[in-house]
Amino acid sequence: MAPKTKFSTHRERATNPLVWCAAIICTILTVAVIIAGIVTFIGYLVIHPRVPYVSVMDAHLDHIQIDYAGVLEIQVTILIRAQNGNEKAHASFSDSSYSLSLNGEVVAQLVAPPFEVGKNSSVDFNYVVPSSPIPLRPDQAEDVDTGLKKDLITFDLKGGTRVRWRIGHLASVRFLCRLECRLRFHPLNGTYIPSRCSSKAK
Repeated sequence: MAPKTKFSTHRERATNPLVWCAAIICTILTVAVIIAGIVTFIGYLVIHPRVPYVSVMDAHLDHIQIDYAGVLEIQVTILIRAQNGNEKAHASFSDSSYSLSLNGEVVAQLVAPPFEVGKNSSVDFNYVVPSSPIPLRPDQAEDVDTGLKKDLITFDLKGGTRVRWRIGHLASVRFLCRLECRLRFHPLNGTYIPSRCSSKAK
């Protein structure tokens, strides 16, 4: 007797069209991300962007005086340079603010309005910082008096500026340039003792 042929009564399920659409969209997105990454990498190699930075280029202690009551008066001139080493991109600087302190006492605040620095260029800010009479604690006054006798006065400069620049037409980059350094002077003639003070990486 010939074997009986069995017929399936269940139809094979077809793949849902939504699954195919999702797969196609994921493939397109993956290819787009890869292409964008390749384009960005090539653009970086071609443009070779450099991070803008700020530096103290020069300074001078114009005036410093402390009376018997421990009241301090000073005037300092500080030259800060904003440098943009990119040959194909302008840089925008904003929120520029630096505090100048002596023995832990803030004696002046240095600020600048938003400004632009052209391609492969720099902008200098010559801050002339006169302070109002500042009453010091006895220990602070003693430290200043000692510094005057040793002909060495040290200020602390802290602060920063926000920088924005474009890497060609590929992307916009934002960065915070921070300064934190010590400025040393000979008070007898006001000369600045040069030292590295820059937000640029070593």
